[in-house]
Amino acid sequence: MIHQNLNGKWELSIPALKMNNIEGNIPGSVYSFLLDSNLIDDPYYRDNELKALKIMDNDFIFRKSFTLSKELENKSNLVLECFGLDTLCTVSINNIELGKTNNMYRKWRFSVPKYILQYENIIEIIINSPTKWIREENKNNYYGGSEHAMEGFPHLRKAHCMFGWDWGPRLPDAGIWKDIQLISLDESEIVDIDIKQKHINDIVSLNVNVSQSKEAEVKIEVETPDKKVFTLENNKDFNIPNPKLWWPNGLGEQPLYKVKVSLVKNNCVLDYCEKKIGLRILTLSRKKDEWGESFSHCINGIDFFAMGADYIPEDNILSRVTAEKTNNLLKQCKLANFNCIRVWGGGYYPSDEFYDACDNLGLVVWQDFMFSCANYPLDFDFEENITKEIEENVSRIRHHASLGLWCGNNEMEMFELQGKYSSDNNTRALYIRLYEHVIPHILKRVDPITPYWPSSPSSGGSFNDPNSENMGDVHYWDVWHGGKPFSDYRKYHFRYVSEFGFQSFPCEKTIDSFALEEDKNIFSHVLEMHQRNPGANGLILTYLSMNYLYPTSFDTLLYASQLLQGEAIKYGVEHWRRNRGRCMGAIYWQLNDIWPVASWASIDYFGRWKALHYYAKRFFNPIMISVEEESESTSMKSVVAERKNEIKTTAKICVTNETLNNVDGKVCWALLDSKSNIIKQDEVNVSVKRLDSFWLEKLDFNSTDYRETHLSYNYKVNGKIVSEGSILFCQPKHYHFKDPKIKAYVQGNSIVVECENYAKNIELYSDNEDFVLEDNFFDMEKGKRIVKVLEGTPINIKVRSVYDIK
Repeated sequence: MIHQNLNGKWELSIPALKMNNIEGNIPGSVYSFLLDSNLIDDPYYRDNELKALKIMDNDFIFRKSFTLSKELENKSNLVLECFGLDTLCTVSINNIELGKTNNMYRKWRFSVPKYILQYENIIEIIINSPTKWIREENKNNYYGGSEHAMEGFPHLRKAHCMFGWDWGPRLPDAGIWKDIQLISLDESEIVDIDIKQKHINDIVSLNVNVSQSKEAEVKIEVETPDKKVFTLENNKDFNIPNPKLWWPNGLGEQPLYKVKVSLVKNNCVLDYCEKKIGLRILTLSRKKDEWGESFSHCINGIDFFAMGADYIPEDNILSRVTAEKTNNLLKQCKLANFNCIRVWGGGYYPSDEFYDACDNLGLVVWQDFMFSCANYPLDFDFEENITKEIEENVSRIRHHASLGLWCGNNEMEMFELQGKYSSDNNTRALYIRLYEHVIPHILKRVDPITPYWPSSPSSGGSFNDPNSENMGDVHYWDVWHGGKPFSDYRKYHFRYVSEFGFQSFPCEKTIDSFALEEDKNIFSHVLEMHQRNPGANGLILTYLSMNYLYPTSFDTLLYASQLLQGEAIKYGVEHWRRNRGRCMGAIYWQLNDIWPVASWASIDYFGRWKALHYYAKRFFNPIMISVEEESESTSMKSVVAERKNEIKTTAKICVTNETLNNVDGKVCWALLDSKSNIIKQDEVNVSVKRLDSFWLEKLDFNSTDYRETHLSYNYKVNGKIVSEGSILFCQPKHYHFKDPKIKAYVQGNSIVVECENYAKNIELYSDNEDFVLEDNFFDMEKGKRIVKVLEGTPINIKVRSVYDIK
């Protein structure tokens, strides 16, 4: 297809502010243009967000001059193709209006009459204020939504979180956020490529159905992972020789096949498209059982335990989100043993590069449609708008090997039932129509293969106990929002937990990016501006008081908060993985941040791993050893003066195997004191069947002093430790730690760590450089350990442990 790229240099004007002809780059936005021209301060710094938000009460004009390319000069059927306009736009060329837009998730096309074009042309896109528009719409027709966002946001098909969320700023930017180009439709173009697979025994057949706008020869080639090329006929089944199946991370490889489609006329290629696919059957498994109904992803006939996190937009200023940045973020997921990622429904549909990365890395995608925490005005215009939105995005994404599930919305089935956001019989009727009629009917036409789930959480729809423990998926927030202790997780055996989380502060380097020294108090104005969950900084302190001594320095408080987060999520995940089969998914909230902030993320805005991400690398290890202990934490004894013999100290060791192979190994455990002196120890040969868990007999330590002893354990395969850890039988604040006297130094591409006594949650860090290690925030008995450096160059290494929280 002949096209002329219109990206690059544009100009922005804001007439009401008398700001004219500001140069910038497209894809880009109001904020990116103003920032690049040094006309506003960083909206993420201190409380600059408040000033930046006011700018969005204005209308904006983006302009570009261009000369029609020679390739298009002699073409008659010209079209302006806009892959992403945000959001309320009027598009003109040479003062002739071509059309209007009202949905940032859609691709827009406008016919360009040849007669309006001159040698020099001006394309102009006027974008109306999103904040004024939602206020007016909300006055005329109120629809409730999340209290953390600006009122009226449900009316506009724009990323909801741009209007604020309980982890994000109120910066509803506007602009041309994807590519824009002129194209010729004189010749035939590829309209759709629908790729379907059939798996019968070991035979995999492929059907590629290409539709086009006119008449041309269709050529289809399939290139295998080992570079062999086969020719297919349009819409005819073809058996793939020696098919190589695609598997999620940890279960196998991710071989990808290239499907190449060309439209040819008179030996000239008119249009070309290439898609990568994986050969697999990826379904949703729901079977009646003794507890209710199972809920799990099923790959090639095998139910697997989903391990991952919820993904949100990577930046509020969308032009900063690059393919390289996204790919790197998802690589960090694979490093932490993820096999799944959920795209949350309050952002936007990610780029093609996002799904390409998930295909390559083996990350199964739970994909929400972009509806979250709101009621919607489902009139005819809205339905037509979102129908086109869904059709376009489903057609774009459906071929990806990683696509595991379409989900109607985030949390609205549950909230409709609860009457939240002014829900009533009318909104509930609209809910049923949208998520249980409109969307399923679209999918039946456009993608009848990928499973559809009406909401998250849900038990299957129709307001039937949407947050049930015994069927469907669950969002569990009593730990954190409900203030309950970590041990509360063990009361429940959810079938699939698609949201649960715990907050922490980012490291001090990240806080330095938005705060002055005078701001470094978690209750300061600036730090509360960078904490969007009301009361959360105080809640972190409440949980800290349950577990650790009071930190006497700001940096130590940040460290302690990250340990709290890691321990909380570990408590839940290990419990659910031990009960694999009944529970089949643990997707924590959340993977990443949209700006520098205190949040539930395990990787902060700058890509720095918090403690939780290292914890995840351990508790998502396909072969994992863990302990279900009875201790001070589980005894519900809140008064220290209660006799110690009222607190049971026992341990049940469990090895979980989330691989396709049986594993034979040895469990080694030892009860030690704070000097790493062994009190009791044992070794047990343990074989664990594939995709299963194995429990050892309960160990009784009631005769020992729970404030003086701890349990260390590991699982060895072929003499090599594949998983390890340690537990206390009391809260860390009550354990009698000895000074571990930790030393750390760089040796080649590793860091050598030495300590003289037991150390818990050793962190290796630097004020100068960022790096990723094979392990961090780990426990260690006295001795020496070598930790490999995976990314970055450690300089001026510092070290600390729980002993330093005081």
